[in-house]
Amino acid sequence: MTEHQVINPLSTGVDYEPLAERFRPIFQRIAEGAVQREQQRELPYEPIRWLKEAGFGAVRVPVAYGGAGASVPQLFQLLIELAEADANVPQALRGHFAFAEDRLNATPGPGRDLWFKRFVEGDIVGCAWTEIGAVEIGQVLTKVSPDGEHWRLDGEKFYSTGSIFSDWIDVYAQRSDTGDNVIAAVRTRQPGVEQSDDWDGFGQRTTGSGTARFTQARVEAGNVIDFATRFKYQTAFYQLVLLATLAGIGRAALRDVAHEVRQRQRVYSHGNAPQASADAQVQQVVGEIAALVYVAEAATLRAARPAQRAYLARFAGDPEQEQAANLAAELESATAQIAVTELIQRATSELFNALGASDVRRGKALDRHWRNARTVSSHNPAIYKARIVGDWQINGNEPPFAWKVGNGPKS
Repeated sequence: MTEHQVINPLSTGVDYEPLAERFRPIFQRIAEGAVQREQQRELPYEPIRWLKEAGFGAVRVPVAYGGAGASVPQLFQLLIELAEADANVPQALRGHFAFAEDRLNATPGPGRDLWFKRFVEGDIVGCAWTEIGAVEIGQVLTKVSPDGEHWRLDGEKFYSTGSIFSDWIDVYAQRSDTGDNVIAAVRTRQPGVEQSDDWDGFGQRTTGSGTARFTQARVEAGNVIDFATRFKYQTAFYQLVLLATLAGIGRAALRDVAHEVRQRQRVYSHGNAPQASADAQVQQVVGEIAALVYVAEAATLRAARPAQRAYLARFAGDPEQEQAANLAAELESATAQIAVTELIQRATSELFNALGASDVRRGKALDRHWRNARTVSSHNPAIYKARIVGDWQINGNEPPFAWKVGNGPKS
C-alpha cells in the first residue's frame, strides 16, 4: 500500500455476494409490504429505517472508515435488487447516494471524514434542487445568507425526493453575498424546515418527492459547499440510479408474471394447453420479458463502470484520464437510458399478454410496474439524450455535464 493510499483509502469494490447477503433479508421484508404501501400510499419510513440501521447508506464509504467499500457498479447492483423489492425506495435514496458520492470525491480532510462518520452512523441525506413556477432557466431563488458564524437558508423546492425520510437535505442554493451557486447541507429536524408529502404522480407514489420549504433555516459554516467542486460525473450518477430502478422494476414484473402464470387455473378453449403454465405462447411472452429485463440490467451495470473509473481517476493525478472517464460515464449512462427506458416500459406492458382480465384487478396491483416505469422514464427526457448521443457519434460534440430546467423566454 502506497503512502497516497494510506492517506486516502478508496472504495475499489468487495466480494459482492457476502455484501448482498447482508441486505437481502431486509430487501425481502421490504418486498412483503410493497403492494400494501402502494395501495394505501404509505410512505416507506420503516423500510428506510431498516436500511439505515443496517448500514446501507454507507456501502460506498471506504472500509477504512467503517463503510462497506463497494464499487459504483456494486452499489447499482444492490439498488437493482432493492428496486425489485420496492421501486420507490432506491429513488427515495437517490439524493443520499449522490451526496455521499460527492463526499467520496471531496478533498481528503476532517470535513470529509466527518461526513463519512455520519454515513456510517446511519445518517441519510435527501435532496432539494428543483424550483418550479415562474422561474427562468438558470435562476435560483433559494438563497443562503451569512449570519454570524453560520448561514441562513430561505427558499422553496419541489421534487425533494427522499427528504421527508432524511436527517439532512442537500439543497441547491445561491449565496446572497456573492451570487455563487452552492450546496447547503441543512439538518432536517430543526426550526425553519417544513416538508410536505404533496407529490401526486401516478407512479413512484411513495418516494417522498414533495415540497420542502426553508425559512431562516440554520446551516453550519462547513456545510456550504461551492457547487463548482461538485463531482464531475454527477449527472451520470443520478441517471444510473434511475436505470437501476427501472431494471429492478423489470425484475419485479418478471417475478410477478411468472408467479401469476404458475398459479393460473383458467384457460381459453382456443389456447394451446390445459394449463396456462404449459401454453407455449404464454411461455414465449414470459421468455421475451425475461430477455428484455436481462438486457436492461446488463446495460445498467455496464454503464456504471465508467463512473467507477471516474471516481478512481479523481485521485490519480491525470486530468486527461479523469476527463475521459467523466465523458464515458455521461455518454454510457445516456446511451443506456435510451435503451433501458424502452425495454422496461415494453416488459411491464407485455406481462398482461400472458395473463387474463382478472389480472388487471386493483388488488393485484400489477399495473404499478408500468406506472412506476413510465414515471421514472419521464426524468431527464430520453429524446434529448438520444440527440446528445447522436451528436457525439456523428460530430464528436461532448454532452452537457450539468443542465438546468425552468421557463423559457416569453413569446
